[in-house]
Amino acid sequence: MSKTSEIIELPSVNEDRKPDYFVEKDGLVFAGTHLIVDLWGGSNLNNATFIEETLRECIEVSGATLLHIHIHAFEPNGLSGVAVLAESHISFHSWPDEGYMALDIFMCGKAEPHKCLPVLKKAFKPESVQINDLKRGVIG
Repeated sequence: MSKTSEIIELPSVNEDRKPDYFVEKDGLVFAGTHLIVDLWGGSNLNNATFIEETLRECIEVSGATLLHIHIHAFEPNGLSGVAVLAESHISFHSWPDEGYMALDIFMCGKAEPHKCLPVLKKAFKPESVQINDLKRGVIG
């Protein structure tokens, strides 16, 4: 089966009529910022209470609105969770035995997901951090 790509023309939008929660930054109008964050060599990656407190701090400093948090523990180690936000979400999965945590931080509107990064670094003390910064819903 062959793959085909379709070129889709993005709608243009008048700044006065951009959709709710869309932002303008660096000459682009888009729905939100999605950070893909990999923490390597971190600590406290199997502590659900600590992770929830850290996510709550991220949400507060970023100016987002928490709707719900759920964290699931795996046996013998590892956690997965999501903080559902009015502005989107923060999700994570941890591999404590590997010292690794993968996070998705997606926020729209005036929330500032980059403000989560110092909180995560202070909390988990990773040896290294990899970040991919994506603009979602770009309007041409």
